[in-house]
Amino acid sequence: MALSLGQKAGWGLADMGIVVFVVVKQLLVLVFLTAYLGVPVGIAGAVTTAVLVFDMITDPLVGYFSDRTKSRFGRRAPWMAIGAVVMAAAMVALFAVPEGMSLVGDLLWVFAFFGLATIGFTMVAIPYSASAGEITQDPQERSAMTGWRMGFASVGILVGGALIPGLADGMGYPMAALIASPLMIGAIWFSIYATRNAPRLSQEAPVPLREAYRTVFSNKAFFVLAIIYGVMTLAIALITAGLPFAALYLIIDSGDTMLSGAAKALTTLSLMFAAFVVGSILSQAVWVMLSKWLGKLGALILGLGLYVCLLGGLYAVLPSVNVTAMAGMFVLAGFANGSYQQIPWAMFPDLMDVTRRETGAAIEGAFSAVWLFGQKLANAVAPALLGIILAVAGWQETTVGVVTQSEGALQMLRVAITLIPAAILVVAIVALAVRYRPLAKAALAM
Repeated sequence: MALSLGQKAGWGLADMGIVVFVVVKQLLVLVFLTAYLGVPVGIAGAVTTAVLVFDMITDPLVGYFSDRTKSRFGRRAPWMAIGAVVMAAAMVALFAVPEGMSLVGDLLWVFAFFGLATIGFTMVAIPYSASAGEITQDPQERSAMTGWRMGFASVGILVGGALIPGLADGMGYPMAALIASPLMIGAIWFSIYATRNAPRLSQEAPVPLREAYRTVFSNKAFFVLAIIYGVMTLAIALITAGLPFAALYLIIDSGDTMLSGAAKALTTLSLMFAAFVVGSILSQAVWVMLSKWLGKLGALILGLGLYVCLLGGLYAVLPSVNVTAMAGMFVLAGFANGSYQQIPWAMFPDLMDVTRRETGAAIEGAFSAVWLFGQKLANAVAPALLGIILAVAGWQETTVGVVTQSEGALQMLRVAITLIPAAILVVAIVALAVRYRPLAKAALAM
């Protein structure tokens, strides 16, 4: 049975709430520790990575138990409904560090609530991703669903990357996070309601934990795609982790360009994210059409190639005092990033269908856990990698937002958010063309 427009759009809406947290954890936690709590950048990167590594331990269990859950609301909805509250509440607490604690106390506070927030995120993200394989088996319908999802995700990026930093600048991080929380919870809960009557595949004979994951890993095309997606994510996460530093040190408003007033009102970081979101939203329908014309793999390779070219251009123009020109480049960056956002998420459910046809096992939660494991590993490694790179270059931590940095440290920041991610994306493109393409062709032809 085909999904209605309301069901497709409603399913996609949940990602708006999810992405707010994803952007906050990638974009703001590291800079919050180093620029406002005075934590040395190497230690801050290690703490952030430790929490995200801990989070990955929960993935296989949540995927497994969501596959086996039985309720009148389905296998996935109870996990998502409860996880949304945990994720949002812990995000608020993460930034509400009590005054007067020692550096160790600050770190323990952030570690504890960041860890709790990531558990809530896992409870939402894995069942949600699994549901894409349950409610339709039509590849084109999945592309349309993912287009809706990434359109709403772009709004989530705007909230997490532009609204929250802007509000935090005026009223503090805890209050900004509190204001965003109803949007996060509401998007996820409304998505559950909108898809309540969508068709569902059921797992009539639950598969034991070890067998479930052995079955997932036997799908070679999926396993390779998950690894490559993790590689792509490392590039994007490195850019995201470094962007707040770039907004402070590499993009300085001269005050005499078209968008100077907006940069002053919103902060440079919020303006850049707003431009990025515009590009991402504009791109979604384009990537759906290109996926149909070129195939999903061809469209993804094209998008990543555009991303590499754009990062090279950013390296050439940074540092910049023209926020208007930089906003234009961030629109283009959002357009290219739309391919990374959308297309892999429409590809991997097609590979879940292969395993279901071959084995009869409806283990979408296990597939989703493995898929997100690569993404989370990359997101965990990126802050630590950036912290090491900047620490080696002599980056100075502070509690006042901005301090004078050496030319060497600024140059290393410039390389870390442009040339290094570009090189990583080139590796992903080659792997997609050489390794993944023949495996996918053989699997999907069966």
